[in-house]
Amino acid sequence: MSQTVRENAAGLRARLDERRDDPGLPGVAGELFAAADLIGSDVQLRTALSDAGQPASARTSLVHALFDERLSPIAVQTLADLVAQRWSDAFDMVEVLEALGAQAAFLVSQREGSLDSVEDQLFGFAQSLAGSAHLQMALTDPSVGSAAKSALVGSLLEGRAAAQTSQVLSYALSHLRGRRADAVMTVLMDLAAEQRNRSVAHVRVARPLDHDQAARLTGALSRLHGRDIRLNVAVDPEVIGGIAVRVGDEVMDATIATRIDQARRAMVG
Repeated sequence: MSQTVRENAAGLRARLDERRDDPGLPGVAGELFAAADLIGSDVQLRTALSDAGQPASARTSLVHALFDERLSPIAVQTLADLVAQRWSDAFDMVEVLEALGAQAAFLVSQREGSLDSVEDQLFGFAQSLAGSAHLQMALTDPSVGSAAKSALVGSLLEGRAAAQTSQVLSYALSHLRGRRADAVMTVLMDLAAEQRNRSVAHVRVARPLDHDQAARLTGALSRLHGRDIRLNVAVDPEVIGGIAVRVGDEVMDATIATRIDQARRAMVG
């Protein structure tokens, strides 16, 4: 994702966050996901809404013409804000729209006091996904339609997750469009954490961290990044020893496996 796309996305998320108290917010996630599905599948519409050769007013007018009678005012305004930005790649626009849909769901969870549970459920599903080659293949199989993939995810989460968790995962994992499922899961976990003005540290270790180790690591990372940190710890046999930590785009890899690989490369070089 380019710097311009990151800046566009950050601005759009800030505008949506300003609408967190809007009474129409609970329905917005579904509306934005429906719009993203439509725009993502219609090349002419996608091109028209992202065409930098047309003035922003023309693109926003098209949004109002298409959606004013179909979506809530807050969803329409979010779409208008989206298409008013400049996009060099139309699918960047669609991905940001999908992220805004997820953010809307997380805002509702935060308002209801269930965001902690949603974060835990996202991480738990990410772990299950990482451990199931069968599920990964089912979600990336181009011969399986998005409706079937969405139904599969929904069935796995039924009775085990909050409504917002099921809604976000059912949409996101049925609209991968060539992206890795684990990468999409990471984006969703980061978005959920961002609602609390904190970051997620994705940690890989050879053995589970005990309470004291986790507390020390959380404290050190929080001081380093100047904000609260939530640890998502995955036990990975490939680590061998040491620890690998990723916070956003920053990777800190102090695993034995990495040092062995670095030594091997140095010897070959």
